[in-house]
Amino acid sequence: MAKSKKKLKVAIMGAKGYPYVYGGYDTMVRELGERLVHKGVHVRVYNHRALFPQKPRYVNGIECIYTPAIESKYFTQLSHSFFSMIHACLSDVDVIFVVNSANGPFGMISRFFRKPTLINVDGLEWLRPKWRGFGSKYFFWASRMATKYYDRIINDSFEMERVYKELFNAKSRVIAYGANPLEITDPSYIEKWGISSQEYFLIVGRLIPDNNADIIIRGFLQSDTKRKLVIVGDVPFMDDYASLLKNIEDERLLFLGYVTDSNELAAWYSHCYAYFHGHEYGGTNPAMLKALGYGCAILALDTPFNQEMLQEGKHGWYFNKDEKSIKDIVEAAESSPKRMEYFRSIARTGLVKRYNWDYVTEQYLEVFQDLAGFKIEIPSPEPVKVEKMIP
Repeated sequence: MAKSKKKLKVAIMGAKGYPYVYGGYDTMVRELGERLVHKGVHVRVYNHRALFPQKPRYVNGIECIYTPAIESKYFTQLSHSFFSMIHACLSDVDVIFVVNSANGPFGMISRFFRKPTLINVDGLEWLRPKWRGFGSKYFFWASRMATKYYDRIINDSFEMERVYKELFNAKSRVIAYGANPLEITDPSYIEKWGISSQEYFLIVGRLIPDNNADIIIRGFLQSDTKRKLVIVGDVPFMDDYASLLKNIEDERLLFLGYVTDSNELAAWYSHCYAYFHGHEYGGTNPAMLKALGYGCAILALDTPFNQEMLQEGKHGWYFNKDEKSIKDIVEAAESSPKRMEYFRSIARTGLVKRYNWDYVTEQYLEVFQDLAGFKIEIPSPEPVKVEKMIP
């Protein structure tokens, strides 16, 4: 495949937009999009119009298109992706990159217009408790449709690659999610709460059943630890599950809600005695990567996905999905300070090459070029610092 001076045009859709950091997909759009721009790619991101009071056409070299959505609990994301897909298919972009398996059926649109497409399908959405009933059936069906209508399927872990092969007889390419390790953080962020470094265990994640914060909290409170359990995260709506957890009264519990300052979040990770990871479904988890990048000792739910990320126990301990197992692992961690220190000392070595954003970008660019049918000339082999995101 010969190199071309033609500018590769890539459209990205399915997340909330750019620059907007709320979840894993939004972070990927930012990290991937900015790096692609520096490699000479024209990047277009489809933004959810209602989330952006100001609507500049270009931000850090990324073209932003603000498409509407039917604003409702169940149809906002799907309708936004539908309108975005129509717009992209009628434009001159070379490749369309879609995130979220819920958008699987929209591959029929790009197939009709003969636009090359790929989709990152994420995790086992159909198994998540919040999608019981019709939602679960829809996600399973949508994931199957993705394998039929998109030109390439991207999974972010080898375990998810296996799942898609077994369930849908579909080949997929594994491109992991990236991480940005940080070694120095300011302890003043946690000290303002009257807490010192390593005086607490940590949970980071949405307060939803499939992250198992309820079981972790109950098991923790049954242990004899004097340390606190700090819970970072919430849900953006009134919810019985989250309210029940936040109403538990114990001096060892500290609910912080959302922490939007990245430096403050880094401090909570970096200074914890150990980090609890109760996420049950999905592939490469961004919160786990942050825990590795910030040098945490990790206590993780025993799942194939967490085994893969922690390299079969090299970078953490595992617990079962029951309160006694959590009580036991808390007390084992308390009695093993040297082991916790060892896990902290080697945590960043767990961020192997495939979790590096530059490497992730190279892999996506390879797929984009393959689908577009030509290779672009990279402006300069010298490393270029990615621009800071503007408000």
